[in-house]
Amino acid sequence: MQKLLIGIFLSTGLALGTSAQPSRGGDVTDVRIIDTLDPNGPFQKIWEPHFAKWTDRHYVACYGLEVRGKGDMGDIVCSISRDAGKTWSPRVAVFDHLQRNGTVQYAYNNSVLFRPPGQDLIWLFVMRAPLHYRDSENVDLVAAYSADGGLSWHHVELAMDYQGPLIIVAGIETVLRNGIAHYLLPAHRNTLRRDPHGDRRQFMLESTSLLHWKLAAYVDYPADHSIFLHEGKTAPSDESDGLKIVMRTADMKRERPLNPPVAWSSISEDGGRNWSVAKPESDLPNYRAKSFFGRDSNDRHIYVYSDHVDRTGLWYKTKSKGGQWSDARLFYHENNRNSYPTLVEDKPGQWLAVWDSSNDPKQKRTAIRFGKLNVK
Repeated sequence: MQKLLIGIFLSTGLALGTSAQPSRGGDVTDVRIIDTLDPNGPFQKIWEPHFAKWTDRHYVACYGLEVRGKGDMGDIVCSISRDAGKTWSPRVAVFDHLQRNGTVQYAYNNSVLFRPPGQDLIWLFVMRAPLHYRDSENVDLVAAYSADGGLSWHHVELAMDYQGPLIIVAGIETVLRNGIAHYLLPAHRNTLRRDPHGDRRQFMLESTSLLHWKLAAYVDYPADHSIFLHEGKTAPSDESDGLKIVMRTADMKRERPLNPPVAWSSISEDGGRNWSVAKPESDLPNYRAKSFFGRDSNDRHIYVYSDHVDRTGLWYKTKSKGGQWSDARLFYHENNRNSYPTLVEDKPGQWLAVWDSSNDPKQKRTAIRFGKLNVK
């Protein structure tokens, strides 16, 4: 019976909401290109953007430029819009791999922007690894903050009680415990790629200051079903008064998509200190790529995802409180490659989005795009 169900999933694609034929267009409007890759420059891809609002018209986007010959390692740069996303400034470097830190030359990736509620600061958290590493699977966490909407940045060395490698890619969630704001940053590690005795684990970091971070908890998979849970995004749950994390998935041995290719999730009922054993989300596709999971001011969840291992179109589903996930709708696809969406709510039901994109179906990650989504 299980093999039959899996076969139905894969043969029809309907249960996962996947398009059988490539589609064009999408529900995202006001699409603009923030930045493009110079094919003759020192970088081989432009990727993984994140987003923050400074004012109703002043937006900040940070993203990566990958150094040729490296895997997910390079610079983190910033671009600003002062007209609600219509135009974007030329990029400026925030973390530059050519600038040494003492005797060490670092490379950077995976920007996460965060504006704490009620504060006139934007924080930028990124991963940092010595440039001689082959890739960014084993790195530490550094940060910078801006008090002027991304025009200038001040680097910060963080105090880390979690003493191990980590990978970040999803935004920070704020929860209150006894009236005190706690900031939750999803992270995972992938030490198994370079160490046969390493592992692959999703976990949560927490802080009350954004300067001092410690391990909050791990998200466990079933004891009889090891699975690579990673790149999880946290939002308030509608299944309880707690939090929910929805995670990218892959098999543990080869890091390939699951069968069937779906996201997994976990629930915390105590503000992120403990998480339930993860379980599959049969309505939420995941083809081993970061997805976005969030909740708007109307208590409606949204899930934005890549529809194929080639990361062509971006699709989305919505879910009202107490309801079921909607059918899949096309988010964006113009006969190109698209992945790693990040969304920030602008008004109730209206989202601002950035993602890495391209202008050619045979190339990926050659452009950063911005757009707006009105969820009806």
